[in-house]
Amino acid sequence: MILNEVNWGIIGCGNVTERKSGPAFNKVEHSRLVAVMRRNAEKAADYAQRHGVPKWYSDADQLINDPEVNAVYIATPPGTHAEYAIKAMRAGKPVYVEKPMARNYQECKEMIRVSKETGMPLFVAYSRRTLPAFLKVKELIDNGIIGQPLTVHVQLHKTAIEKDLPPEEHSWHVNPEIAGAGHFFDLASHQLDYLDFLFGPVIDVHGIAVNQAGYYQAEDTVTGTFRFGNGVVGTGNWCFVANESSVADYIGITGTSGKITLPCFIHGEVKLSNAQGTINFSFQNPENISHNLIRNVVNTLRGEEECISTGETAARTSAVLDEMVKNYYAPRNDGNRRIKGSCRNL
Repeated sequence: MILNEVNWGIIGCGNVTERKSGPAFNKVEHSRLVAVMRRNAEKAADYAQRHGVPKWYSDADQLINDPEVNAVYIATPPGTHAEYAIKAMRAGKPVYVEKPMARNYQECKEMIRVSKETGMPLFVAYSRRTLPAFLKVKELIDNGIIGQPLTVHVQLHKTAIEKDLPPEEHSWHVNPEIAGAGHFFDLASHQLDYLDFLFGPVIDVHGIAVNQAGYYQAEDTVTGTFRFGNGVVGTGNWCFVANESSVADYIGITGTSGKITLPCFIHGEVKLSNAQGTINFSFQNPENISHNLIRNVVNTLRGEEECISTGETAARTSAVLDEMVKNYYAPRNDGNRRIKGSCRNL
């Protein structure tokens, strides 16, 4: 489908939309934010007033069926991504959904099926595919600056914000019924999707997920190995209950002629090391981190580009995430899961 002007409606105008994404919808040419929805009517109205949005709703169906809205951005927690995306696509509206795409790969597949059935485009908010530092790394690799890529290592260690909080104050990020798993799904998804962007699909993956600190039911530590179709092999280590002295954010790519390192979440430099020495590249991100991807989505809907982050690419990342935690969760027939050794369904 082709849209000349994209009039967005946001379902779930929470924290992620305040700066990371929301304002960008009015900054991109041929794009306009016309309506927002949040179940809490007072908060929806407040968001609309602060951001100059003409309309607000407390019911998602009303926003989806608003005739002025011709594209929907879903920024709710993952537990409702599939439900709202499918409703919007069946209402004839393209969907741009936050990451991770859904709670599990099965939900992703259903979203893709409905996208094909309805002809409605489906995009996913993996913004690192469009940020300058990450594009520079792809350029260096594609131009053979480090030779043939051989290995990649990913590391993310964070302290536990839940350590001193009672369970009722824990965020949805550690509730597998909503998030699909723990912090791993929310954060590692960015890293693994970016590696898919660099090297293509993962064709073999193995993982071990455990809960070491006991602050919540979800896994808090994951290790994994994976292999891409182009031959690159990778390892990953994620811990969300680390001490402050062990905090880490690292992606390292080794080739036959050099190495590239960069962080994924903090705004840092790209470091290139090869026979000519070491070079550090610095970059400026857009004020709203999703700006470049939203522009790419708008241009795609206008028939001017192809989107760099689609349901098809994002579902591959969800499949990898599922595989890495499958030792910790027992599958159910509906595609959801429960913690092994527990009778509680997730």
